[in-house]
Amino acid sequence: QLQASGGGLVQAGGSLRLSCAASGTFSTINIMSWYRQAPGKERELVASITGGSTNYADSVKGRFTISRDNAKNTEYLQMNSLKPEDTGVYYCKMITNWGRAYWGQGTLVTVSS
Repeated sequence: QLQASGGGLVQAGGSLRLSCAASGTFSTINIMSWYRQAPGKERELVASITGGSTNYADSVKGRFTISRDNAKNTEYLQMNSLKPEDTGVYYCKMITNWGRAYWGQGTLVTVSS
């Protein structure tokens, strides 16, 4: 299972770092990613990392950085220059080489103006 942490309340312009650690026995994890769901909106992809290749939603490019530690089966999301529109529940997701997907429980990020 995945355990996400690092969410909280921050003022606009501030920073937060989210972490997501996989516990238990996992086969090799291929894709690690972060999604978010704002109130009243659908869940959207924020960032993903496969090997050394990263992908970001246009709305977070230049402000967020996704990284991973394969030895620890952990992924991170460094969020800088946060905006009120970044508010939402952030979910981590990992997909193994076998195609099995795992989701974290979500961590709330609130950005005040």
